[in-house]
Amino acid sequence: MSDVLRVGNASGFYGDRFTAWREMLDGGELDVLTGDYLAELTMLILGRDRLRDPSLGYAKTFLRQLEGCLGTALDRGVRIVTNAGGLNPAGLAAAIGSLADRLGLTVRVGYVEGDALARPDALTANAYLGAYGIAACLDGGADVVVTGRVTDASLVVGPAIARFGWGRDDLDALAGATVAGHLVECGAQVTGGNFSFFTELPDGGRRPGFPVAELHPDGSCVITKHPGTGGAVTVETVTAQLLYEIGGPAYLGPDVVTRLDTVELGADGPDRVRVSGVRGTSPPGTLKVGVNNLGGFRNSMTFVLCGLDIPAKAALVRGQVEAAVGTEGLEFVLARTDHADAVDTEAASALLHVHLRDGDKARAGRAFSAAAVELALASYPGCTLTTLPGDATPYGVFTADAVPQDAVPHVAVLPSGERVPIPPPARTAGPPDGPAPAASPDATTPAASPDATTPAVDPTGGTTPAAEPPADRPTRRAPLGELVGARSGDKGGDANLGVWARTDVTWSWLRGWLTTARLRELLPETAPLTVERYELPNLRAVNFVVRGLLGQGVAASTRFDPQAKALGELLRSRLVDLPAELTPGPDSPPGGPDAPADGATPGEGR
Repeated sequence: MSDVLRVGNASGFYGDRFTAWREMLDGGELDVLTGDYLAELTMLILGRDRLRDPSLGYAKTFLRQLEGCLGTALDRGVRIVTNAGGLNPAGLAAAIGSLADRLGLTVRVGYVEGDALARPDALTANAYLGAYGIAACLDGGADVVVTGRVTDASLVVGPAIARFGWGRDDLDALAGATVAGHLVECGAQVTGGNFSFFTELPDGGRRPGFPVAELHPDGSCVITKHPGTGGAVTVETVTAQLLYEIGGPAYLGPDVVTRLDTVELGADGPDRVRVSGVRGTSPPGTLKVGVNNLGGFRNSMTFVLCGLDIPAKAALVRGQVEAAVGTEGLEFVLARTDHADAVDTEAASALLHVHLRDGDKARAGRAFSAAAVELALASYPGCTLTTLPGDATPYGVFTADAVPQDAVPHVAVLPSGERVPIPPPARTAGPPDGPAPAASPDATTPAASPDATTPAVDPTGGTTPAAEPPADRPTRRAPLGELVGARSGDKGGDANLGVWARTDVTWSWLRGWLTTARLRELLPETAPLTVERYELPNLRAVNFVVRGLLGQGVAASTRFDPQAKALGELLRSRLVDLPAELTPGPDSPPGGPDAPADGATPGEGR
């Protein structure tokens, strides 16, 4: 048995690149190929599918992808692990069996269930299971393993448990594999997708390949990609993905709490980054539960306001719409996209987005949108709208809950039909970080700020306050993004924003400069909200968690960027006073010190 387990990823979300499964199977050597299809919004979509047809509730796209790839995977001995089962893993497992029969193939399918909880008042309620059910299915001879709601990283941790025989007490190994799973779960995001410095990638970020994690028995790994594929794997692309959708340094999971502040990254050659040093502690005694409910109905209309008197025009529309449909549930957002003295209509125009949410479909539907259209000849000069009147659509509300681990019947159903109960971990612990820290609007330095849960740590083991730079330090006015990268995302109604420095010198400045108070100044929409700040010195990074930025979750949010995907790029675009001696650029070129100097794609012939 090889001491390296090669786990690839071919899907980061429901709707990812359709051809990725074929690309990954044909592109190089693999032992396992995973596909992540589930997100909080996806569970709502699958819940609505199941309301229409109880036999559904899984990611139908996966079946179409598998049709062209199943024979290849079986021939090459590549085992497939996916959470595409969604709300109906047994249904997807049966559908795979039928597909194999139609193709004349023999396939052994196992599946994991038990995550679905009985909540009569919810559309969906699913606990985030761990990796041992997946491992049991693989140990039982499965060629394909289908799950419902497991943690995203479990798709990688499960195969590693099956290969290396890790027990519940192998916490460091489990934590290392969790980091590997977190890094590859979002597909091409770790190989240059959505990367702040995409213009520096060898192919300009045009078509990044999908990732591969080479796992070792101690839980360490190398993140890489197939030769000849686009994008790049560098310390910075890996850092960016590591910062995606996290909270504090203690990354809670059902099998282990992974200490993200212990992760060490290092270049291991072109398109290879070694991940090591990860430490783990006992998991909590509870499992996270994602709950989706239908929150009501919503509709939106957008008015185009051109030229002069933009605020007055917006105020007129607001009064007219409120008079027509009432004020309850209405939200007005004025986007000042207009430019003074513009030479064309679009450049001279602002957009007034009017949203209505209501439990009454009729009020949120044509009653609202028709009332907006009726203003076309009876409102401000130049009145026009971007859409025709339309009906309301239902929206969902996401909330997170927790249940005891031993209250969830985690079960692995083997290809033989045998049902294997997966016991919860015998040893658990309370939340490592304690309660969420209180926000402090007047924080000035990480060490002094009450919300700096993890203070700056020096190599001797003591704590070193990170001070503000001297007031007389020469500066230059420029975008913050000249010196730092960022990655942001959503977790229910909260958003995370990770910011990393490209050099040690920049990091020594950033950790003292980018406080919660300064974040609130640069991103005013965060000012009234609770903001938590965490440092990850090994990554030269700080991570912010902004509570409540996305309201009741992605499906209910009317924010222009409902998943906070662009929040990091907004921060990078802000003009600030940068220390004059700090210059743009990384410590080393993309791909690490061994990257080709002439811009050729690593792994390709020149």
